[in-house]
Amino acid sequence: MTQNSKVLSMLGLAAKAGKVASGEFSTEKEVKSGNACLVIVAEDASDNTKKMFRNMCKYYEVPMEIFATKEELGHWIGKAYRASICILDEGFAKSIVKKINLNMEG
Repeated sequence: MTQNSKVLSMLGLAAKAGKVASGEFSTEKEVKSGNACLVIVAEDASDNTKKMFRNMCKYYEVPMEIFATKEELGHWIGKAYRASICILDEGFAKSIVKKINLNMEG
């Protein structure tokens, strides 16, 4: 199993546990309400979307990663294409960030 698919399967587990909000509107709502532990924006999201989430996450002090494609993000959480998702659980968030960082190194 590649490091990439380990991250994506972790997203699937988080989704099954009900710890994922997806889509631009839901992600933004969770960040602003203080529930978001991690925001993931798809690599192929628009520059505007990436910039908006980068600024919002910086302001609300929520970690943000740019990872996978819209199709992959959506597929692994059992939805259609998703440009952004947010993890609502600290444990899942830390584990996913760790795997993404291992992915970057390896």
